[in-house]
Amino acid sequence: MSDTSEQGTRPVTSESDDERRKARRERRISAYRGAERVFARSSVLSTLRERLAVLEAAEEVYDLDQTVDMYGNGVVEALEEKVAGLLGMEAAAFFPTGTMAQQVALRCWAGRTGSPVVALHALAHPEVHERNALREVSGLRPVRVTSEPRLPTAAEVRDFEEPFGTLMLELPLRDAGFVLPSWEELTEIVEAARERDAVVHFDGARLWETTLHFGRPLNEIASLADSVYVSFYKSLDAFGGAALAGPRTLVDEAKAWRHRYGGTVFQQFPTVLSALAGLERELPRLPEYVRHARVVAAALREGFAAAGVPWTRVHPEEPHTNEFQVWLPYDADVVADVAVRQAEETGTLLFARPWDASGPGLAVTEIDVRAAGLEWTAEDVKAAVADFAARLIARVSG
Repeated sequence: MSDTSEQGTRPVTSESDDERRKARRERRISAYRGAERVFARSSVLSTLRERLAVLEAAEEVYDLDQTVDMYGNGVVEALEEKVAGLLGMEAAAFFPTGTMAQQVALRCWAGRTGSPVVALHALAHPEVHERNALREVSGLRPVRVTSEPRLPTAAEVRDFEEPFGTLMLELPLRDAGFVLPSWEELTEIVEAARERDAVVHFDGARLWETTLHFGRPLNEIASLADSVYVSFYKSLDAFGGAALAGPRTLVDEAKAWRHRYGGTVFQQFPTVLSALAGLERELPRLPEYVRHARVVAAALREGFAAAGVPWTRVHPEEPHTNEFQVWLPYDADVVADVAVRQAEETGTLLFARPWDASGPGLAVTEIDVRAAGLEWTAEDVKAAVADFAARLIARVSG
């Protein structure tokens, strides 16, 4: 769920509806900014001054006396080399967006395999959030291996009824709850694709967060795939940007397509420096965030049960990354209002992200646990849940 999902799954039917949702979003942001306690300080809701502060210590990650980059040299090449090394790949290419990086990767593989067919999950990012870009822009044909709220199984890949040249796996699968397969399941899925003479591409926007779950270092995880895309802002808090890593011949071709797509930008040093800073500062802390997310998830579940809320779900029960979902059996607008009101009146914001309506009387949101969340004990979470639940129950029964 991006912050733009504040409108939920229901369409805006009038200007007044749009204004109401905009006002609620602004109120939520104000509550977030005024809150003393949150699970994560999101860059999405930061001021320009706060974001620029990321670069205050940039000299720790790169020699600032070097000349600025021009069309992808200098500091951009330094970031590309670092990412390739972390992922154990021959080379990497920096892209301004992940959407562009993945389109380029998949069309390059289509040319090499002779097949424009890309097998992916029905909830994969290109299918849900990119306005059919694979079809409309790159001439590819996505086919959905499964729509179940999990990664496809090896059997589903092996027995899929039509041929495909590339299997794309989103790790973790965000819209299903940031879920991952087990390491054994992942290796079997990849082997099943290989049996069909398909290449494997990882949509690893948040791959940085998966090492604790898989019990493997990044380079070993990435080595299962033929190519990997990673994001710099989703886990590492950079200004933006992405990288595509893989064989050098593929990356060289991808850079040619990057130019054609308009992604070879004149100067990108602020974004690139912020990415280098994220690799230096945030990447080593991600396993700690994942471990504490499991503490927070358990406390949320226990807190709602103790408060007598009739049905709740924390999904997954033990988060696979430092992000997970919370489901509540109430109208999304009501839950969102109670969450903001609690923050305004107590300084504690349990739910900083939007609530979406996933069905009649059913609301879902995402929890992101980062450095700010490490300050919360399980008892802190339970106490905040008790207060939130009391407010929610009073609201719906009054």
